[in-house]
Amino acid sequence: MNRLTAEQKVLAVLRWLVIAFLIIATVFPFYYMAVLSFVPIESLLLAPGRIWVGAQDLTIDTYRTVLASVDDGGQGFSRFLRNSAIVSLVVVALTLLISIPGAYAVARLKFAGRTTVSTLFLAVYLFPTIVLAVPLFIAFAKMGLQTSLLGLMFVYIAQTVPVSIYMLRTYFQAIPQSVEEAASIDGAGRLATLSRVTLPLAMPSIMSTGLYVFMIAWNEFLFALLFLAAEPELWTVSLGLAQLSGGIEVPKTVLMAGSVILTVPIIVLYGIAERALTEGLTTGADKG
Repeated sequence: MNRLTAEQKVLAVLRWLVIAFLIIATVFPFYYMAVLSFVPIESLLLAPGRIWVGAQDLTIDTYRTVLASVDDGGQGFSRFLRNSAIVSLVVVALTLLISIPGAYAVARLKFAGRTTVSTLFLAVYLFPTIVLAVPLFIAFAKMGLQTSLLGLMFVYIAQTVPVSIYMLRTYFQAIPQSVEEAASIDGAGRLATLSRVTLPLAMPSIMSTGLYVFMIAWNEFLFALLFLAAEPELWTVSLGLAQLSGGIEVPKTVLMAGSVILTVPIIVLYGIAERALTEGLTTGADKG
């Protein structure tokens, strides 16, 4: 065996070792969290280090406890899920409605200060969130929106629009102008070109931007705490999970069930968006 062959065999073995290590490091925390969410607290106390649980020891009582209303002895996560879903979906829709024309204008239209405006969007994104928290809370308090889901939506929209415009602008710039010029020669106006030509080509980027905005609105904690701490009826899932983690009387299995409920929607949406992104890119390649 020569040196080159030996190095190739060693690298092949190391590659699979690295892949196996990364899979274990990534999947095992989620697996352990899911297992604990289906284990009765009595079973967990008897064997806290157990990583494999038989089917006969599993239970869904933890999820019943998490999802049941407070009046029924539960933690009220059904209401938290509804509030988070409303906030996240509205924020995604309005952010994309504002960002798409804004990004297209920055990418395609010529106006004074276009480069400066584009830089400012990135600067706003890099500004520390904690610095903006108090001024935004005071401003919304003067408008009477400090304890409402509507005020929280406005904050998330203001927080995500700059980075959404920056992300979409980059993709719009990557679309050849010759495609839009061909549509213009065929008689399409600016609006028709945007809706029938540019947006379908940019759909993968729009979907990934929408997913990013949804993740921000679904997981965000600081502004939700500032705006909704005094209104438990309006809490989102992140506030509900913080309540579970801070309660010494709440079993850790119930806390794990709440963590799974917070995580699963993101994983499901990412899986759906990933498939759609691949299909969109393939369709674009076929048309090209």
